[in-house]
Amino acid sequence: MGRETVQTLMKGKILLIEGKRADRPSFFNGLSKKGYQVHSVASGKKALDSLTNESQEIILIDASSMRTTGIRICNAIKEVSPMMPIVLVVDSELDDPKKVQAEVILTEPFTLQKLLNRIRPLLPSKNNDLYTVGPVQLDVEHNWVRCGMHQAQLTPRLVMLLRVLMDSEGQVINREELFKTVWETEYIGDTRTLDVHISWLRQAIEENPRRPRYIKTVRGLGYKLDVSG
Repeated sequence: MGRETVQTLMKGKILLIEGKRADRPSFFNGLSKKGYQVHSVASGKKALDSLTNESQEIILIDASSMRTTGIRICNAIKEVSPMMPIVLVVDSELDDPKKVQAEVILTEPFTLQKLLNRIRPLLPSKNNDLYTVGPVQLDVEHNWVRCGMHQAQLTPRLVMLLRVLMDSEGQVINREELFKTVWETEYIGDTRTLDVHISWLRQAIEENPRRPRYIKTVRGLGYKLDVSG
């Protein structure tokens, strides 16, 4: 398997709901410079009007810029568009985040890159590089994996490793062969780095990485992805 060419940018349409405050920067410029098509409105009511008039792919609510929790806005949007993914930005921890109808809740401060990392998996895939095996979804173009309630950004090496495991689902892959394929080398003097990467993959997709359900170790042989049980 050859090395995958992975792009780090996925363009999409974002509806940004934020207040106008002189004491804080807008997300508009940062997202626009990264290639996203951003439409900005100043209230939840205007956001609902926008959803009626044009299609959007994701909604970003900067609640802290409006001095609100954003919960009512989330609920109102989900009533009219229940499948619309929402990222909510708040300036302090919410009392009961599980009751908030948002796919992602980010508490400030955080970097633009972290925001991009959380937005990217929520956007609809616009390519043919989305691989699905059982509950595992891998986007090899944009470096993310989703499994059940878990989603994570991966390094290119982890993408390659998981792709090899998915291509041979249910089959044991010898440690040495797995290492040679993913690291594209004939040198197999030390495969401990493979074990470390397997551990990182488990953290990304497993409910309990110490008792993995999907990425299994076959003692004396290697590893396999098993989604049968």
